[in-house]
Amino acid sequence: MQLYFTRHGKTEWNDQMRFQGKNGNSPLLPESYQEIKKLGKYLQAVPFEKIYASTSQRARETAQGIANELKRPVEIIYSDDLREFGLGDLEGQLIAECRTAYSENLDNMRYHLDKYDPTPFNGEEIQAVLERMSRIVLAAVAQHQGPLLFVGHGASMTAAVQWLAGKSLAELRSHGGLTNSSLSILETTADDKLPYHLVKWNDNHFLK
Repeated sequence: MQLYFTRHGKTEWNDQMRFQGKNGNSPLLPESYQEIKKLGKYLQAVPFEKIYASTSQRARETAQGIANELKRPVEIIYSDDLREFGLGDLEGQLIAECRTAYSENLDNMRYHLDKYDPTPFNGEEIQAVLERMSRIVLAAVAQHQGPLLFVGHGASMTAAVQWLAGKSLAELRSHGGLTNSSLSILETTADDKLPYHLVKWNDNHFLK
C-alpha cells in the first residue's frame, strides 16, 4: 500500500514568517490555490480510498482543493491527530522575535528533535506529536487497502514520515523539512509492520 503525504498550501503567516502551530491559523495565499490545483492534477489518476486531513482550516482547504481535481470522488476524514506541533505561547508570533528568547530550543526543533524542549513556551513534546501522528496513520492502514492521502503540516508531518520510515529522534530532520504543497510517499511492507519504505520525499516538481 502506498501512503501519500502533503503539507498544506502556503499561508499568509508562512509568508510573514510567523509560527502557526496546532491552534494558530491564517488564510492561504491566493497563489496557493493554484499550486494545490497543480498537485491535485498530478494526483488525479491515483485511486485514493480515503483522504485524511488535519482539522486546521489551511489543511482542510488544501485537502478539498486536491479532491476537486481527482477523477473519482473520495471521502475526506478530518482528524486533530494530524494537526501541527503545539507551539504554545509562540503561535502567531514572528519567528525572528521568538529566536531572541528561545534560540537554542528553536534550533533544536529545526535540526535536533532529540534535544527539543518546548516546555519554556508551553509547547507540545515531540513524543506526543509522534504518538498522535503515528496513531492516525497506523489506524488508517489497518482499515483500508489504499492508496491513502494524508494532508497536514510542515513540522509534524516531517517528523512523522521520517519516524514511520524508521529514523531515530536525532535523524528526523536529517532530510530537511517539507515545503508547501509538496509530495512524499511511504510504502508499507507485506505485513504492514514498521518501518515503512520511503519512496519519495518532498517532491514539488509539478509546481514548476
